[in-house]
Amino acid sequence: MTDHTTILALESSCDETAAAVVRDGGEVLSSAVASQVDLHARFGGVVPELASRAHIEAVNPIIDRALAEAGVGPKAIDAVAVTSEPGLIGSLLVGVMAAKTLSWAWGVPLVGVNHVYAHAYAAALDGEPIRYPAAALICSGGHTALYRCGGPTDMELLGSTIDDAAGEAFDKAASIMGLGYPGGPAIDRVAREGDPEAVELPRTLLKGPSLDFSFSGIKTAVLYHVNGLPESPGNPRKPARGRGPHARRAAAQQHAGQGIEAFTRREVADLAASFQAAVVDVLRIKLRRAAKATGARTLILGGGVAANTALRAAASDLAEGLGCTLRLPPMKYCVDNAAMVGGLAHHYLRAGRTDNLDLETRATVRR
Repeated sequence: MTDHTTILALESSCDETAAAVVRDGGEVLSSAVASQVDLHARFGGVVPELASRAHIEAVNPIIDRALAEAGVGPKAIDAVAVTSEPGLIGSLLVGVMAAKTLSWAWGVPLVGVNHVYAHAYAAALDGEPIRYPAAALICSGGHTALYRCGGPTDMELLGSTIDDAAGEAFDKAASIMGLGYPGGPAIDRVAREGDPEAVELPRTLLKGPSLDFSFSGIKTAVLYHVNGLPESPGNPRKPARGRGPHARRAAAQQHAGQGIEAFTRREVADLAASFQAAVVDVLRIKLRRAAKATGARTLILGGGVAANTALRAAASDLAEGLGCTLRLPPMKYCVDNAAMVGGLAHHYLRAGRTDNLDLETRATVRR
């Protein structure tokens, strides 16, 4: 192995096929991503079988592109890293099989990486090393979790979602509001024109000092606000009613329960802003609890929802109030990418944590 460690990394856990070349855990020589957003948009979410087929078509071209953009060939690669968990099994298998093949053909080590752990490392790419200990909030389409980070390879799960992840809630709420897919960017954009106090929505914190998350309630509250309360025997469908002074004064209440077609543009914006504010409040409160519990010097955001402007602003205020450093990944490393996989794999490789060709995939996060 040379003085520098150059890793080719692959990521295919969901609906992005990605490859990257990363040197020494932080210098990204290339990061190529083939997105499937247009493929799945008409379904309002990721269709696993279609995702797997698209990965098969994209994986070889995306590897070639990453190597070409980095200006390196196989002889310059010291290891091959790949996301092996968690994710859609069919999607994961495509990346893992490609990585195993390259590892065997090139005679270099294979490093399996946890996708969620990689998101917690993304803030270190193209920047200064992270100061540990840290509290990391990872929010993506399928995952919302808090971790205590003692170092790049020292991760302890503190809490996770018991139902919908934050990203799923954004997608479902956006669908209810007729804003399209993916929901996170759509709500973030529309919410800028709305009043975040217009519609009162629940902030589910669970019992006691829990660090787990639940976003199914707010998704249902949005549905009832738009379409009204469900019918029951002897009780016809009724419009949902707002509560509290903000809801009573809000224009968004005028067409509550009548279907999204009856809502004005401003009413949709108010609902989007109120939904976003409620989700961000929960994430901020839980991150604060985690920071206090772990004595964190640094707060980390990762995952697709970490691109949300309201969440980034709330995390900045929180870090300032706690006297912590805030590490936010650049926007291009919030979405699923292989650079974060290659960055974290560098530390695994230095610690001697490599895998054999019998590396298996896992759909769920290890607790």
